[in-house]
Amino acid sequence: MKLIFLGTGTSMGVPVIACGCPVCRSSDPRDRHLRTSALVETGCGRNILIDIGPDFREQMLRAGVSHLDAILITHAHRDHVGGFDDIRPFNYVQGRKMEVYCNAEALNAVRRDYGYIFDVHQYPGLPEAEMHEVGEAPFYAAGEQVVPVKAMHKDLPVLGYRIGPLGYLTDANHIAPQEVEKLAGVDTLVINALRKEKHFSHFCLAEALEVVAKVAPRAAYLTHVSHEMGLYAQVERELPPGVRLAYDGLGITVQ
Repeated sequence: MKLIFLGTGTSMGVPVIACGCPVCRSSDPRDRHLRTSALVETGCGRNILIDIGPDFREQMLRAGVSHLDAILITHAHRDHVGGFDDIRPFNYVQGRKMEVYCNAEALNAVRRDYGYIFDVHQYPGLPEAEMHEVGEAPFYAAGEQVVPVKAMHKDLPVLGYRIGPLGYLTDANHIAPQEVEKLAGVDTLVINALRKEKHFSHFCLAEALEVVAKVAPRAAYLTHVSHEMGLYAQVERELPPGVRLAYDGLGITVQ
Protein backbone atom coordinates (compact mmCIF):
# COMPACT_ATOMS: atom_id res chain seq x y z
CA MET A 1 0.00 0.00 0.00
CA LYS A 2 1.20 3.50 -0.83
CA LEU A 3 -0.01 6.84 0.49
CA ILE A 4 0.48 10.08 -1.43
CA PHE A 5 -0.06 13.37 0.38
CA LEU A 6 -1.93 15.45 -2.21
CA GLY A 7 -2.37 18.36 0.17
CA THR A 8 -1.26 18.96 3.75
CA GLY A 9 -2.55 22.43 4.57
CA THR A 10 -5.40 23.92 6.52
CA SER A 11 -8.49 25.65 5.15
CA MET A 12 -6.58 28.71 3.90
CA GLY A 13 -3.63 26.74 2.56
CA VAL A 14 -0.03 27.91 2.74
CA PRO A 15 1.00 30.49 1.66
CA VAL A 16 -1.98 32.39 3.00
CA ILE A 17 -3.35 35.16 0.81
CA ALA A 18 -1.88 38.55 1.75
CA CYS A 19 0.40 37.11 4.45
CA GLY A 20 4.05 38.10 4.61
CA CYS A 21 5.24 35.79 7.39
CA PRO A 22 8.48 33.80 6.90
CA VAL A 23 6.59 30.58 6.14
CA CYS A 24 4.38 32.18 3.50
CA ARG A 25 7.46 33.81 1.93
CA SER A 26 9.55 30.62 2.07
CA SER A 27 11.11 29.29 -1.12
CA ASP A 28 11.17 25.75 0.27
CA PRO A 29 8.47 23.77 -1.62
CA ARG A 30 7.81 21.80 1.56
CA ASP A 31 6.38 25.00 3.07
CA ARG A 32 3.68 25.18 0.38
CA HIS A 33 0.51 23.34 1.34
CA LEU A 34 -2.66 22.83 -0.67
CA ARG A 35 -5.77 21.88 1.27
CA THR A 36 -5.53 18.50 3.01
CA SER A 37 -6.20 15.36 0.98
CA ALA A 38 -4.49 12.01 0.45
CA LEU A 39 -4.51 9.19 -2.08
CA VAL A 40 -4.27 5.55 -0.99
CA GLU A 41 -2.94 3.23 -3.69
CA THR A 42 -3.91 -0.29 -2.66
CA GLY A 43 -1.94 -3.41 -3.41
CA CYS A 44 -4.68 -4.41 -5.87
CA GLY A 45 -4.18 -1.39 -8.11
CA ARG A 46 -7.17 0.58 -6.81
CA ASN A 47 -7.15 4.22 -5.72
CA ILE A 48 -9.00 5.54 -2.67
CA LEU A 49 -9.14 9.30 -2.10
CA ILE A 50 -9.46 10.75 1.40
CA ASP A 51 -11.28 14.10 1.14
CA ILE A 52 -12.03 16.07 -1.99
CA GLY A 53 -11.20 19.68 -1.22
CA PRO A 54 -11.16 22.79 -3.42
CA ASP A 55 -7.70 21.90 -4.79
CA PHE A 56 -8.89 18.48 -6.03
CA ARG A 57 -8.55 19.24 -9.74
CA GLU A 58 -4.99 20.55 -9.40
CA GLN A 59 -4.05 17.66 -7.12
CA MET A 60 -5.33 15.02 -9.54
CA LEU A 61 -3.47 16.59 -12.45
CA ARG A 62 -0.27 17.10 -10.47
CA ALA A 63 -0.26 13.48 -9.24
CA GLY A 64 -1.25 12.09 -12.65
CA VAL A 65 -4.23 10.15 -11.27
CA SER A 66 -6.00 8.32 -14.11
CA HIS A 67 -8.64 6.45 -12.14
CA LEU A 68 -10.39 6.80 -8.80
CA ASP A 69 -12.34 3.95 -7.24
CA ALA A 70 -13.75 5.48 -4.05
CA ILE A 71 -13.77 8.62 -1.92
CA LEU A 72 -13.75 8.70 1.88
CA ILE A 73 -14.93 11.99 3.39
CA THR A 74 -13.83 12.90 6.91
CA HIS A 75 -16.35 15.77 7.26
CA ALA A 76 -18.12 18.30 5.06
CA HIS A 77 -16.26 21.55 5.70
CA ARG A 78 -15.49 23.24 2.38
CA ASP A 79 -11.76 22.60 2.55
CA HIS A 80 -12.60 18.89 2.53
CA VAL A 81 -15.49 18.68 0.03
CA GLY A 82 -15.13 21.82 -2.10
CA GLY A 83 -13.94 19.87 -5.16
CA PHE A 84 -16.94 17.55 -5.32
CA ASP A 85 -18.14 18.86 -8.69
CA ASP A 86 -14.85 17.85 -10.31
CA ILE A 87 -15.54 14.12 -10.06
CA ARG A 88 -17.18 14.50 -13.51
CA PRO A 89 -14.11 13.52 -15.57
CA PHE A 90 -13.83 10.28 -13.61
CA ASN A 91 -17.53 9.64 -14.22
CA TYR A 92 -16.96 10.05 -17.96
CA VAL A 93 -13.79 7.96 -18.17
CA GLN A 94 -14.94 5.18 -15.83
CA GLY A 95 -18.55 5.12 -17.00
CA ARG A 96 -20.05 4.90 -13.52
CA LYS A 97 -21.02 6.83 -10.44
CA MET A 98 -18.33 7.64 -7.90
CA GLU A 99 -18.59 5.63 -4.68
CA VAL A 100 -18.50 8.09 -1.75
CA TYR A 101 -18.45 7.19 1.96
CA CYS A 102 -19.10 9.53 4.90
CA ASN A 103 -21.00 9.86 8.18
CA ALA A 104 -24.60 11.08 8.41
CA GLU A 105 -23.63 14.69 9.14
CA ALA A 106 -21.38 14.90 6.07
CA LEU A 107 -23.88 13.07 3.87
CA ASN A 108 -26.65 15.54 4.73
CA ALA A 109 -24.32 18.50 4.17
CA VAL A 110 -23.14 17.23 0.77
CA ARG A 111 -26.72 16.58 -0.37
CA ARG A 112 -27.69 20.09 0.75
CA ASP A 113 -24.68 21.96 -0.64
CA TYR A 114 -24.61 20.01 -3.92
CA GLY A 115 -28.34 19.61 -4.25
CA TYR A 116 -28.27 19.98 -8.02
CA ILE A 117 -26.35 16.69 -8.26
CA PHE A 118 -29.06 14.76 -6.44
CA ASP A 119 -32.11 16.60 -7.77
CA VAL A 120 -34.82 14.47 -9.41
CA HIS A 121 -34.79 16.61 -12.56
CA GLN A 122 -31.19 16.45 -13.73
CA TYR A 123 -29.55 17.61 -16.92
CA PRO A 124 -26.73 15.84 -18.81
CA GLY A 125 -23.16 16.30 -17.61
CA LEU A 126 -23.76 16.55 -13.87
CA PRO A 127 -21.42 14.77 -11.45
CA GLU A 128 -22.67 11.36 -10.43
CA ALA A 129 -22.10 9.95 -6.94
CA GLU A 130 -23.37 6.95 -5.03
CA MET A 131 -23.46 8.12 -1.43
CA HIS A 132 -22.93 5.59 1.38
CA GLU A 133 -23.59 6.49 5.00
CA VAL A 134 -20.91 5.19 7.36
CA GLY A 135 -21.91 4.11 10.86
CA GLU A 136 -20.05 2.20 13.55
CA ALA A 137 -19.27 -0.95 11.58
CA PRO A 138 -16.33 -1.58 9.24
CA PHE A 139 -17.20 -1.44 5.56
CA TYR A 140 -15.58 -2.15 2.20
CA ALA A 141 -14.46 0.53 -0.26
CA ALA A 142 -12.70 -0.41 -3.49
CA GLY A 143 -12.26 -3.91 -2.14
CA GLU A 144 -10.49 -2.78 1.04
CA GLN A 145 -11.89 -3.12 4.54
CA VAL A 146 -12.17 0.30 6.16
CA VAL A 147 -12.66 0.82 9.90
CA PRO A 148 -14.32 4.16 10.79
CA VAL A 149 -12.69 6.01 13.68
CA LYS A 150 -14.90 8.62 15.34
CA ALA A 151 -13.53 11.90 16.63
CA MET A 152 -14.72 15.44 17.33
CA HIS A 153 -13.84 18.65 15.50
CA LYS A 154 -15.02 20.93 18.30
CA ASP A 155 -18.79 20.17 18.16
CA LEU A 156 -18.78 18.39 14.80
CA PRO A 157 -18.47 14.59 14.59
CA VAL A 158 -15.76 13.67 12.09
CA LEU A 159 -14.40 10.37 10.86
CA GLY A 160 -10.89 9.08 10.66
CA TYR A 161 -10.26 5.84 8.81
CA ARG A 162 -8.15 2.76 9.28
CA ILE A 163 -7.31 0.90 6.09
CA GLY A 164 -5.29 -2.14 7.08
CA PRO A 165 -1.90 -0.90 8.38
CA LEU A 166 -2.78 2.78 7.77
CA GLY A 167 -4.56 5.11 10.18
CA TYR A 168 -5.70 8.56 9.01
CA LEU A 169 -7.24 11.25 11.22
CA THR A 170 -7.61 14.92 10.38
CA ASP A 171 -9.48 17.96 11.70
CA ALA A 172 -9.93 16.53 15.19
CA ASN A 173 -9.32 17.99 18.61
CA HIS A 174 -10.70 15.08 20.65
CA ILE A 175 -10.73 11.31 20.25
CA ALA A 176 -12.13 8.90 22.84
CA PRO A 177 -9.94 6.10 24.23
CA GLN A 178 -12.07 3.39 22.60
CA GLU A 179 -11.57 5.04 19.22
CA VAL A 180 -7.81 5.27 19.75
CA GLU A 181 -7.88 1.51 20.34
CA LYS A 182 -9.16 1.03 16.79
CA LEU A 183 -5.81 2.36 15.58
CA ALA A 184 -3.74 -0.06 17.66
CA GLY A 185 -1.17 -1.93 15.61
CA VAL A 186 -1.12 0.38 12.58
CA ASP A 187 2.20 0.72 10.81
CA THR A 188 1.62 4.34 9.83
CA LEU A 189 -0.53 7.04 11.45
CA VAL A 190 -1.42 10.32 9.78
CA ILE A 191 -2.83 12.92 12.16
CA ASN A 192 -3.63 16.62 12.08
CA ALA A 193 -1.45 19.11 13.93
CA LEU A 194 -2.46 22.69 13.17
CA ARG A 195 0.20 24.61 15.06
CA LYS A 196 2.24 24.59 18.24
CA GLU A 197 -0.22 26.72 20.25
CA LYS A 198 -3.45 25.13 21.48
CA HIS A 199 -6.49 25.53 19.21
CA PHE A 200 -10.21 25.22 19.92
CA SER A 201 -11.03 22.75 17.13
CA HIS A 202 -7.79 21.08 15.98
CA PHE A 203 -5.03 19.16 17.70
CA CYS A 204 -2.01 21.31 18.37
CA LEU A 205 1.43 19.73 17.98
CA ALA A 206 1.70 18.50 21.58
CA GLU A 207 -1.81 16.99 21.50
CA ALA A 208 -1.14 15.22 18.22
CA LEU A 209 2.08 13.78 19.63
CA GLU A 210 0.14 12.48 22.65
CA VAL A 211 -2.15 10.50 20.33
CA VAL A 212 0.88 9.24 18.39
CA ALA A 213 2.43 8.00 21.65
CA LYS A 214 -0.77 6.12 22.55
CA VAL A 215 -1.06 4.47 19.14
CA ALA A 216 2.70 3.78 18.89
CA PRO A 217 2.95 3.32 15.11
CA ARG A 218 6.21 2.62 13.34
CA ALA A 219 5.89 6.00 11.60
CA ALA A 220 3.66 9.04 12.06
CA TYR A 221 3.05 12.00 9.75
CA LEU A 222 1.55 15.35 10.72
CA THR A 223 -0.87 16.96 8.28
CA HIS A 224 -3.39 19.84 8.09
CA VAL A 225 -0.68 22.26 9.19
CA SER A 226 -0.96 26.04 9.15
CA HIS A 227 1.67 28.68 8.54
CA GLU A 228 1.70 29.16 12.32
CA MET A 229 3.45 25.79 12.72
CA GLY A 230 6.72 27.30 11.49
CA LEU A 231 9.23 26.56 8.76
CA TYR A 232 9.38 22.94 7.65
CA ALA A 233 13.15 22.60 8.04
CA GLN A 234 13.04 23.90 11.61
CA VAL A 235 9.97 21.93 12.75
CA GLU A 236 11.39 18.67 11.36
CA ARG A 237 14.44 19.00 13.63
CA GLU A 238 12.19 19.40 16.68
CA LEU A 239 10.06 16.28 16.16
CA PRO A 240 10.63 13.02 18.07
CA PRO A 241 11.99 9.92 16.29
CA GLY A 242 9.54 8.31 13.92
CA VAL A 243 7.44 11.47 13.49
CA ARG A 244 7.63 13.65 10.39
CA LEU A 245 5.91 16.74 9.07
CA ALA A 246 4.09 15.77 5.87
CA TYR A 247 4.32 17.91 2.75
CA ASP A 248 2.53 18.01 -0.59
CA GLY A 249 3.65 15.32 -3.02
CA LEU A 250 5.30 13.13 -0.38
CA GLY A 251 4.74 9.46 -1.14
CA ILE A 252 5.24 6.78 1.50
CA THR A 253 5.01 3.00 1.59
CA VAL A 254 2.78 1.57 4.31
CA GLN A 255 4.01 -1.84 5.40
